[in-house]
Amino acid sequence: MQNLLDNMDLVNGLMARYGVRFGIYKNGTFREQIFPFDAIPRIIPKEQFDYIERGLIQRVTALNCFLNDVYGEKRIIKDGVVAEEFVFSSSGYLSVCEGIRPVKGIYTHISGIDLVEGKDGEWYILEDNLRIPSGASYPLIARDICRRVSPETFVENNVAENRDYAALLKETMDNCNCGGINVILTPGRYNAAFFEHSYLAERTKSVLAMPGDLYVEDDIVYYKDYSGHPKKVGTIYRRLSDEFLDPMAFNPESLIGVPNIFDAFKKGNVALINAPGNGVADDKGIYYFVPKMIRYYLGEEPILKNAPTYLPFYEEDRKYVLENLGRLVIKDVAEAGGYGVVFGRDLDAEELSHMKQLIKTESRRFIAQEVIDFKDLDIIDNGEMVPRKADLRAFVLYGKEVKVWKCGLTRFSRNPDSFVVNSSQGGGFKDTWVLSR
Repeated sequence: MQNLLDNMDLVNGLMARYGVRFGIYKNGTFREQIFPFDAIPRIIPKEQFDYIERGLIQRVTALNCFLNDVYGEKRIIKDGVVAEEFVFSSSGYLSVCEGIRPVKGIYTHISGIDLVEGKDGEWYILEDNLRIPSGASYPLIARDICRRVSPETFVENNVAENRDYAALLKETMDNCNCGGINVILTPGRYNAAFFEHSYLAERTKSVLAMPGDLYVEDDIVYYKDYSGHPKKVGTIYRRLSDEFLDPMAFNPESLIGVPNIFDAFKKGNVALINAPGNGVADDKGIYYFVPKMIRYYLGEEPILKNAPTYLPFYEEDRKYVLENLGRLVIKDVAEAGGYGVVFGRDLDAEELSHMKQLIKTESRRFIAQEVIDFKDLDIIDNGEMVPRKADLRAFVLYGKEVKVWKCGLTRFSRNPDSFVVNSSQGGGFKDTWVLSR
């Protein structure tokens, strides 16, 4: 590994050359920047990853059952396991999806599950990302570059292969294909994850399409290629949010959607990855109920733990949160990307008072969690090795069966005083080595 660390300048130079970037919209301005990479990998022993893998498969299976149920019979609501207020008031719940069953009943084709390893040795789930989770391309290309710069590093260490992500993704797309080509639908060059869209299209041999490249006729989706001959589309891995997907079904002001694509989906003529409506299952308020879902649908005890979470919507939890606000972390359920996260310890007396009032008057808007003291990982900063907080985004793919990619995106904070690791907040990333034996 030392050889790899000695060649960090070469690695980062190649990352810049290949355009390993992400974009940020801030104050109405789009800015694109290199995603900072640290060559010291996160290393997960095989036995530990096997445990994580079992827990992730269990969790994603239960979440997929929940989505089928909540847009169908709603048994879990009728039986009082999940409060209906948290379903129907969720911004991710789409009433237009009622009664629609996606191809093979799969909603959660690609899940990005965020975990942290506590200093107590436990792995905790922080968040379920079931809409359009991003980030798999970064450890893929980073490993590829590191392997070229220092091949002996990977000969001498028993690191599980990660180049199979493209095959797993293609298998997932093929499994639900309704007859036609596979397409990765990007909103365009100025999307924050455009690098990933184009990279994954190339790796999976899918067509990278802009919204204007697709059209719907007689409830069939077609791709207009350069020759002018339309090609039927069977699967669309769409990288734009539900509200922008189809101006005829969702936001009529969307300029990046494909008109009537939702009708084609409803008729079962095209598969959409991930299915519309998934947002109700990764709502931060619904997160609280996932262990209950596992027990309800699978009859099993959860393998992986949630962070201890409180819902101010419930009087008992609200009382606890208000009394302990100074040591909790508060999350706005409508926010993402590290935004809307407030640590009570960072608030002064006036700010604490204001937050308490918000929690009292808008209790459904927030969840509160105990602060998990999670492990630091070493990074190289200005030539020195220093500890920083880091999480792990694991990727779970649901094709013929549920599989966990033996890698993942390890994100770290570059701020020594911050627990927030998101790229949109200035964080960097590492490769994740899962040991093969």
